[in-house]
Amino acid sequence: MQESHKRVQWVYESTNDKELEDRYDQWAADYDNDLAEEFAWNAPQNATDVFVKHVDKQAHVLDAGAGTGLVGECLVSEGYKDLAAMDLSQGMLDEAESKNIYNAFYQMALGGDLDFDTDEFDAVISVGVFTQGHAPAKSLDELARITKPGGLIVFSLRVDTYEPAGFKKQQTGMEESGVWELAEMTDEFQPLPKGEPEVWHRIWAYRVK
Repeated sequence: MQESHKRVQWVYESTNDKELEDRYDQWAADYDNDLAEEFAWNAPQNATDVFVKHVDKQAHVLDAGAGTGLVGECLVSEGYKDLAAMDLSQGMLDEAESKNIYNAFYQMALGGDLDFDTDEFDAVISVGVFTQGHAPAKSLDELARITKPGGLIVFSLRVDTYEPAGFKKQQTGMEESGVWELAEMTDEFQPLPKGEPEVWHRIWAYRVK
């Protein structure tokens, strides 16, 4: 197994946020190269393609689980300027900061209470975060809380975790209780066609009510 493939599995196997944070800290410097060269990681662009259809270029945007800023780079190339980065790994945030694409940085983990005001952001984007060994489905409650009414939440989700990890129940429950409504859902696609062709994702977009 190639070194980059081992690192992906190693991250998936994290058993708690501290372990996940430490592993991302160690991977940060090689992360962009590994994903671009070894995996042809395309989810940031696919999520951005959905985002631009629904979100004004002046929006105050949170990149939740920003990592090294691969999503931010896509957003900036589309004309977005008011971007904030949040990640549980300071090492990843340091890499993102070096790219000069975000205006603010927050070290926080999805899954618990977020230290943001209610309705703080116009939109939230979260790519590669809802996957094996990472943020739980209940994270979506907090993302909805910090997004203004009428604002958009766009996220990628591994197809094989949609039901087993409780996302279907969470997302449907939030629709039924009037928290948000579905704006768009993409077809399934391979986000890592070179490295993990067996993995499939969808991009989901919800408008907060």
